[in-house]
Amino acid sequence: MSLGRQPCVRHPSDASSGFNTSEHAYVAVPTFRSDPLDELVIPDGIHVEEHDLVTEGDVIIGSQSTVGFGIRAASVIAGERVDFGGHIEAEGDCRLDTWCTVADNVLVGEDAYLGERITIGGGLRVAGDLDIGDDVEIEEGFDANGRIIIRDPMPTIVFLFMYLSQLLRIGKEEAAEQLVESLVDEESEQNPVLIPKGSRVGDDAWQVSTPGRIGDDCRLHGNIRAESLVVGRQNEIFGSLRAREGITVGAETDVTGNVTTREGTVRIGPDARIRGDVSGEYVEVHREATVEGGIRATEEMTMVSEPVIDDSVVPETKSQQRVDERAGGDEQSQTSDEDPTADGSRPPKEGPEPSESD
Repeated sequence: MSLGRQPCVRHPSDASSGFNTSEHAYVAVPTFRSDPLDELVIPDGIHVEEHDLVTEGDVIIGSQSTVGFGIRAASVIAGERVDFGGHIEAEGDCRLDTWCTVADNVLVGEDAYLGERITIGGGLRVAGDLDIGDDVEIEEGFDANGRIIIRDPMPTIVFLFMYLSQLLRIGKEEAAEQLVESLVDEESEQNPVLIPKGSRVGDDAWQVSTPGRIGDDCRLHGNIRAESLVVGRQNEIFGSLRAREGITVGAETDVTGNVTTREGTVRIGPDARIRGDVSGEYVEVHREATVEGGIRATEEMTMVSEPVIDDSVVPETKSQQRVDERAGGDEQSQTSDEDPTADGSRPPKEGPEPSESD
Protein backbone atom coordinates (compact mmCIF):
# COMPACT_ATOMS: atom_id res chain seq x y z
CA MET A 1 0.00 0.00 0.00
CA SER A 2 1.27 3.46 -0.88
CA LEU A 3 -0.02 6.79 0.40
CA GLY A 4 0.41 9.42 -2.28
CA ARG A 5 0.93 13.13 -1.81
CA GLN A 6 -2.15 15.07 -0.71
CA PRO A 7 -2.09 18.50 -2.38
CA CYS A 8 -4.77 19.92 -0.08
CA VAL A 9 -2.66 19.47 3.07
CA ARG A 10 -0.18 22.16 4.09
CA HIS A 11 3.06 20.43 5.04
CA PRO A 12 5.32 21.80 7.77
CA SER A 13 8.27 21.40 5.39
CA ASP A 14 6.79 23.92 2.92
CA ALA A 15 8.84 27.08 2.53
CA SER A 16 5.70 29.17 3.02
CA SER A 17 5.34 27.83 6.56
CA GLY A 18 8.68 29.34 7.56
CA PHE A 19 9.97 26.03 8.94
CA ASN A 20 12.03 23.77 6.73
CA THR A 21 12.55 20.16 7.82
CA SER A 22 13.54 18.65 4.48
CA GLU A 23 16.86 17.02 3.65
CA HIS A 24 18.22 20.43 2.64
CA ALA A 25 17.53 22.08 6.00
CA TYR A 26 20.29 24.27 7.36
CA VAL A 27 22.96 22.23 9.11
CA ALA A 28 23.20 24.74 11.95
CA VAL A 29 19.69 23.89 13.13
CA PRO A 30 20.03 21.45 16.10
CA THR A 31 17.49 18.89 14.90
CA PHE A 32 17.08 15.33 16.13
CA ARG A 33 18.22 13.89 12.82
CA SER A 34 21.41 16.03 12.70
CA ASP A 35 22.35 15.76 16.40
CA PRO A 36 23.83 12.27 16.96
CA LEU A 37 23.65 10.45 20.27
CA ASP A 38 27.05 10.54 21.91
CA GLU A 39 27.29 6.97 23.24
CA LEU A 40 25.86 3.48 23.17
CA VAL A 41 23.91 2.75 26.36
CA ILE A 42 22.53 -0.70 27.18
CA PRO A 43 20.76 -0.44 30.57
CA ASP A 44 20.39 -3.16 33.19
CA GLY A 45 18.49 -6.33 32.35
CA ILE A 46 18.48 -6.04 28.54
CA HIS A 47 18.19 -9.42 26.77
CA VAL A 48 18.34 -10.29 23.10
CA GLU A 49 15.80 -13.13 22.87
CA GLU A 50 15.26 -15.05 19.61
CA HIS A 51 16.46 -12.19 17.40
CA ASP A 52 14.56 -9.56 19.42
CA LEU A 53 15.87 -6.82 21.67
CA VAL A 54 13.53 -6.85 24.66
CA THR A 55 13.28 -4.03 27.19
CA GLU A 56 10.66 -2.54 29.48
CA GLY A 57 12.01 0.92 28.72
CA ASP A 58 12.32 2.99 25.57
CA VAL A 59 14.64 2.54 22.59
CA ILE A 60 16.15 5.62 20.93
CA ILE A 61 18.09 5.13 17.69
CA GLY A 62 20.19 7.74 15.90
CA SER A 63 19.88 8.38 12.20
CA GLN A 64 21.50 6.28 9.46
CA SER A 65 21.71 3.19 11.67
CA THR A 66 20.99 -0.44 10.92
CA VAL A 67 19.19 -2.61 13.47
CA GLY A 68 19.31 -6.24 12.41
CA PHE A 69 16.83 -7.63 14.95
CA GLY A 70 13.30 -6.91 16.07
CA ILE A 71 12.51 -4.55 18.93
CA ARG A 72 10.01 -4.98 21.77
CA ALA A 73 9.99 -1.92 23.99
CA ALA A 74 7.85 0.64 25.79
CA SER A 75 8.37 3.24 23.05
CA VAL A 76 10.57 3.41 19.96
CA ILE A 77 12.09 6.59 18.50
CA ALA A 78 14.25 6.42 15.37
CA GLY A 79 16.02 9.12 13.40
CA GLU A 80 16.31 9.47 9.66
CA ARG A 81 17.17 6.48 7.40
CA VAL A 82 17.14 3.79 10.07
CA ASP A 83 16.85 0.25 8.68
CA PHE A 84 15.07 -2.31 10.88
CA GLY A 85 15.67 -5.94 9.91
CA GLY A 86 12.75 -7.25 12.01
CA HIS A 87 9.50 -6.08 13.52
CA ILE A 88 8.68 -3.30 15.99
CA GLU A 89 6.39 -3.79 18.99
CA ALA A 90 5.90 -0.66 21.09
CA GLU A 91 3.59 -0.62 24.10
CA GLY A 92 3.58 3.17 23.98
CA ASP A 93 4.38 5.48 21.07
CA CYS A 94 6.43 4.79 17.97
CA ARG A 95 8.14 7.65 16.10
CA LEU A 96 10.01 6.95 12.86
CA ASP A 97 11.71 9.72 10.91
CA THR A 98 11.87 9.98 7.10
CA TRP A 99 13.24 7.22 4.87
CA CYS A 100 13.11 4.54 7.61
CA THR A 101 12.48 0.94 6.55
CA VAL A 102 10.98 -1.86 8.63
CA ALA A 103 11.16 -5.41 7.26
CA ASP A 104 8.20 -6.77 9.22
CA ASN A 105 5.11 -5.64 11.15
CA VAL A 106 4.83 -2.51 13.27
CA LEU A 107 2.52 -2.85 16.30
CA VAL A 108 1.92 0.26 18.40
CA GLY A 109 0.02 0.31 21.70
CA GLU A 110 -0.63 4.07 21.70
CA ASP A 111 0.15 6.68 19.00
CA ALA A 112 2.35 6.36 15.91
CA TYR A 113 4.21 9.13 14.09
CA LEU A 114 5.65 8.17 10.70
CA GLY A 115 7.66 10.55 8.55
CA GLU A 116 7.76 10.74 4.77
CA ARG A 117 8.89 7.91 2.48
CA ILE A 118 8.85 5.18 5.11
CA THR A 119 8.60 1.57 3.95
CA ILE A 120 7.02 -1.16 6.11
CA GLY A 121 7.32 -4.72 4.82
CA GLY A 122 4.43 -6.02 6.94
CA GLY A 123 1.34 -4.42 8.42
CA LEU A 124 0.85 -1.39 10.65
CA ARG A 125 -1.48 -1.68 13.65
CA VAL A 126 -1.99 1.37 15.88
CA ALA A 127 -4.20 1.39 18.97
CA GLY A 128 -4.26 5.19 19.14
CA ASP A 129 -3.81 8.04 16.67
CA LEU A 130 -1.71 7.85 13.51
CA ASP A 131 0.23 10.80 12.10
CA ILE A 132 1.66 9.71 8.78
CA GLY A 133 3.73 11.47 6.14
CA ASP A 134 3.62 11.35 2.36
CA ASP A 135 4.76 8.47 0.14
CA VAL A 136 4.62 5.89 2.93
CA GLU A 137 4.47 2.29 1.69
CA ILE A 138 2.81 -0.38 3.85
CA GLU A 139 2.69 -3.73 2.10
CA GLU A 140 -0.02 -5.35 4.24
CA GLY A 141 -2.11 -2.26 5.01
CA PHE A 142 -2.67 -0.34 8.21
CA ASP A 143 -5.29 0.00 10.92
CA ALA A 144 -5.64 2.77 13.51
CA ASN A 145 -8.32 3.04 16.19
CA GLY A 146 -7.88 6.78 16.59
CA ARG A 147 -7.49 9.69 14.20
CA ILE A 148 -5.49 9.39 10.99
CA ILE A 149 -3.69 12.57 9.87
CA ILE A 150 -1.66 12.64 6.66
CA ARG A 151 1.21 15.08 7.11
CA ASP A 152 4.86 15.12 8.16
CA PRO A 153 4.69 14.73 11.97
CA MET A 154 8.43 14.85 12.66
CA PRO A 155 8.65 18.64 13.20
CA THR A 156 7.06 18.00 16.62
CA ILE A 157 10.20 16.13 17.67
CA VAL A 158 12.40 18.72 15.99
CA PHE A 159 10.66 21.49 17.95
CA LEU A 160 11.05 19.65 21.27
CA PHE A 161 14.78 19.09 20.74
CA MET A 162 15.30 22.70 19.65
CA TYR A 163 13.36 23.95 22.68
CA LEU A 164 15.31 21.68 25.04
CA SER A 165 18.61 22.80 23.50
CA GLN A 166 17.67 26.46 23.93
CA LEU A 167 16.70 25.95 27.58
CA LEU A 168 20.07 24.37 28.33
CA ARG A 169 21.90 27.08 26.40
CA ILE A 170 20.40 29.88 28.50
CA GLY A 171 20.97 28.01 31.76
CA LYS A 172 17.39 27.02 32.60
CA GLU A 173 18.30 23.47 33.62
CA GLU A 174 15.31 23.06 35.93
CA ALA A 175 12.87 23.92 33.14
CA ALA A 176 14.69 21.54 30.80
CA GLU A 177 14.47 18.78 33.38
CA GLN A 178 10.73 19.34 33.78
CA LEU A 179 10.32 19.14 30.00
CA VAL A 180 12.17 15.84 29.82
CA GLU A 181 10.18 14.39 32.73
CA SER A 182 6.94 15.37 30.99
CA LEU A 183 8.01 13.45 27.88
CA VAL A 184 9.23 10.33 29.70
CA ASP A 185 6.88 7.83 31.29
CA GLU A 186 7.04 8.46 35.03
CA GLU A 187 6.05 4.87 35.78
CA SER A 188 8.92 3.38 33.77
CA GLU A 189 11.72 2.07 35.97
CA GLN A 190 14.00 1.26 33.02
CA ASN A 191 16.54 3.51 31.40
CA PRO A 192 16.23 3.83 27.62
CA VAL A 193 18.43 1.95 25.19
CA LEU A 194 20.48 4.52 23.27
CA ILE A 195 21.95 3.59 19.89
CA PRO A 196 24.14 6.33 18.34
CA LYS A 197 24.00 7.67 14.82
CA GLY A 198 25.49 5.45 12.13
CA SER A 199 25.52 2.29 14.26
CA ARG A 200 25.31 -1.27 12.97
CA VAL A 201 23.73 -3.59 15.53
CA GLY A 202 22.46 -7.13 15.16
CA ASP A 203 22.85 -10.71 16.31
CA ASP A 204 26.38 -10.94 14.88
CA ALA A 205 27.85 -7.55 15.85
CA TRP A 206 27.31 -4.24 17.64
CA GLN A 207 29.44 -1.63 15.88
CA VAL A 208 29.44 2.00 17.05
CA SER A 209 31.96 4.82 16.69
CA THR A 210 31.24 6.22 20.17
CA PRO A 211 31.89 5.08 23.75
CA GLY A 212 29.65 2.30 25.02
CA ARG A 213 28.19 1.35 28.40
CA ILE A 214 26.49 -1.93 29.24
CA GLY A 215 24.64 -2.26 32.54
CA ASP A 216 24.16 -5.29 34.79
CA ASP A 217 22.37 -8.59 34.15
CA CYS A 218 22.35 -8.24 30.35
CA ARG A 219 22.46 -11.04 27.80
CA LEU A 220 23.81 -10.00 24.40
CA HIS A 221 24.86 -11.81 21.24
CA GLY A 222 27.48 -10.51 18.82
CA ASN A 223 30.90 -8.91 18.79
CA ILE A 224 30.88 -5.42 20.34
CA ARG A 225 33.02 -2.67 18.81
CA ALA A 226 33.21 0.82 20.35
CA GLU A 227 35.57 3.69 21.01
CA SER A 228 35.71 2.69 24.68
CA LEU A 229 33.63 0.15 26.56
CA VAL A 230 32.47 -0.34 30.15
CA VAL A 231 30.59 -3.55 30.93
CA GLY A 232 28.74 -3.95 34.22
CA ARG A 233 28.27 -6.97 36.45
CA GLN A 234 26.74 -10.41 35.93
CA ASN A 235 26.40 -10.13 32.15
CA GLU A 236 26.50 -12.84 29.49
CA ILE A 237 28.09 -11.69 26.25
CA PHE A 238 28.42 -14.19 23.43
CA GLY A 239 31.02 -12.38 21.36
CA SER A 240 34.28 -10.49 21.61
CA LEU A 241 34.88 -7.00 22.98
CA ARG A 242 37.08 -4.55 21.12
CA ALA A 243 37.71 -0.86 21.75
CA ARG A 244 40.33 1.65 20.76
CA GLU A 245 40.80 3.38 24.12
CA GLY A 246 39.92 0.99 26.97
CA ILE A 247 37.68 -1.80 28.23
CA THR A 248 36.39 -2.52 31.74
CA VAL A 249 34.60 -5.78 32.52
CA GLY A 250 32.69 -5.89 35.82
CA ALA A 251 32.36 -8.65 38.37
CA GLU A 252 30.84 -12.04 37.44
CA THR A 253 30.53 -11.13 33.76
CA ASP A 254 31.02 -13.97 31.30
CA VAL A 255 32.50 -13.06 27.90
CA THR A 256 32.72 -15.76 25.24
CA GLY A 257 35.38 -14.18 23.05
CA ASN A 258 38.50 -12.03 23.09
CA VAL A 259 38.84 -8.72 24.95
CA THR A 260 41.11 -6.37 23.00
CA THR A 261 42.06 -2.71 23.04
CA ARG A 262 44.74 -0.89 21.05
CA GLU A 263 45.82 2.01 23.21
CA GLY A 264 44.00 1.87 26.53
CA THR A 265 43.79 -0.32 29.61
CA VAL A 266 41.85 -3.56 29.96
CA ARG A 267 40.41 -4.13 33.44
CA ILE A 268 38.87 -7.47 34.41
CA GLY A 269 36.80 -7.58 37.61
CA PRO A 270 36.44 -10.28 40.30
CA ASP A 271 34.84 -13.60 39.32
CA ALA A 272 34.66 -12.48 35.69
CA ARG A 273 35.36 -15.17 33.10
CA ILE A 274 36.92 -14.41 29.74
CA ARG A 275 36.71 -17.38 27.35
CA GLY A 276 39.37 -16.01 25.04
CA ASP A 277 42.47 -13.82 24.95
CA VAL A 278 42.98 -10.49 26.71
CA SER A 279 45.29 -7.91 25.17
CA GLY A 280 45.94 -4.20 25.61
CA GLU A 281 48.54 -1.58 26.36
CA TYR A 282 47.97 -2.08 30.09
CA VAL A 283 46.11 -5.07 31.52
CA GLU A 284 44.70 -5.27 35.07
CA VAL A 285 43.19 -8.62 36.06
CA HIS A 286 41.53 -9.25 39.41
CA ARG A 287 42.99 -12.10 41.42
CA GLU A 288 39.66 -13.94 41.41
CA ALA A 289 39.00 -13.52 37.67
CA THR A 290 39.46 -16.30 35.11
CA VAL A 291 41.04 -15.84 31.69
CA GLU A 292 41.03 -19.04 29.67
CA GLY A 293 43.19 -17.66 26.86
CA GLY A 294 46.44 -15.73 26.81
CA ILE A 295 47.13 -12.33 28.35
CA ARG A 296 49.24 -9.85 26.35
CA ALA A 297 50.21 -6.36 27.52
CA THR A 298 52.49 -4.13 25.47
CA GLU A 299 53.40 -2.06 28.55
CA GLU A 300 52.43 -3.67 31.86
CA MET A 301 50.26 -6.45 33.27
CA THR A 302 49.20 -6.36 36.94
CA MET A 303 47.05 -8.40 39.32
CA VAL A 304 44.66 -6.34 41.43
CA SER A 305 42.49 -7.05 44.46
CA GLU A 306 40.05 -4.10 44.28
CA PRO A 307 36.79 -4.16 42.29
CA VAL A 308 37.09 -2.48 38.90
CA ILE A 309 33.57 -0.96 39.14
CA ASP A 310 32.33 0.72 42.32
CA ASP A 311 29.16 2.42 41.03
CA SER A 312 26.46 1.46 38.58
CA VAL A 313 27.57 1.70 34.97
CA VAL A 314 24.13 2.99 33.93
CA PRO A 315 22.73 5.15 36.77
CA GLU A 316 19.19 4.38 37.81
CA THR A 317 16.37 6.60 36.65
CA LYS A 318 14.80 9.25 38.84
CA SER A 319 11.66 7.17 39.08
CA GLN A 320 13.76 4.34 40.54
CA GLN A 321 15.34 6.76 42.99
CA ARG A 322 11.92 7.98 44.04
CA VAL A 323 10.74 4.39 44.53
CA ASP A 324 13.83 3.63 46.62
CA GLU A 325 13.29 6.76 48.70
CA ARG A 326 9.65 5.85 49.30
CA ALA A 327 10.65 2.29 50.22
CA GLY A 328 13.24 3.65 52.63
CA GLY A 329 10.63 5.93 54.16
CA ASP A 330 8.20 3.04 54.56
CA GLU A 331 10.87 0.92 56.24
CA GLN A 332 11.71 3.76 58.58
CA SER A 333 8.03 4.25 59.41
CA GLN A 334 7.54 0.55 59.96
CA THR A 335 10.57 0.41 62.26
CA SER A 336 9.25 3.28 64.32
CA ASP A 337 5.88 1.56 64.58
CA GLU A 338 7.48 -1.62 65.87
CA ASP A 339 9.85 0.11 68.28
CA PRO A 340 7.87 2.21 70.79
CA THR A 341 9.44 3.48 73.97
CA ALA A 342 9.38 1.43 77.16
CA ASP A 343 6.26 3.14 78.51
CA GLY A 344 4.39 2.54 75.27
CA SER A 345 4.56 6.15 74.10
CA ARG A 346 6.11 7.39 70.92
CA PRO A 347 9.50 9.10 71.08
CA PRO A 348 9.12 12.86 70.73
CA LYS A 349 9.94 14.41 67.37
CA GLU A 350 13.13 16.32 67.24
CA GLY A 351 12.38 19.96 66.59
CA PRO A 352 14.69 22.86 65.80
CA GLU A 353 17.03 23.96 68.55
CA PRO A 354 15.86 27.09 70.35
CA SER A 355 17.56 30.27 69.28
CA GLU A 356 19.31 32.66 71.63
CA SER A 357 16.35 35.03 71.49
CA ASP A 358 14.07 32.26 72.85
